[in-house]
Amino acid sequence: MKSFMQKTEDVKRKWLLIDADGLILGRLASKLASMLRGKTKPEFTSHVDMADEIVIINAEKIRVTGKKLADKKYQTYSGYPGGQKEVNLAQKLEKHPEDVIIHAVKGMLPHNTLGRQLMKKLKVYAGAEHPHQAQNPELIEI
Repeated sequence: MKSFMQKTEDVKRKWLLIDADGLILGRLASKLASMLRGKTKPEFTSHVDMADEIVIINAEKIRVTGKKLADKKYQTYSGYPGGQKEVNLAQKLEKHPEDVIIHAVKGMLPHNTLGRQLMKKLKVYAGAEHPHQAQNPELIEI
């Protein structure tokens, strides 16, 4: 009996479209991370990039529960004295709503070369318009 190992060149990739309007951030991010890893496919192999191309629209209409809009903080540090900046979720959603979803999904993927490869297959847009109409993405419900 032999174990099946999927090869990268044999992976069948699809284009998927997800409307994030009214979806909860953490639940959406965990589903996206699972889909990017390829865990939803029967031939899942842990060390192979099995990701489908995923397009997220309406990122600005994402929801969160509780008091996360005011309490959840995003910190950046430039490396210089006094270079630490802190922004809460409400401010981040107002300026760059795409970054909120990207940050959430990135934290749920492996922190190595494979994870960086998988992140390239996630495209997030704030509004309902996206430039991937030619690929005919399949609309899926989450």
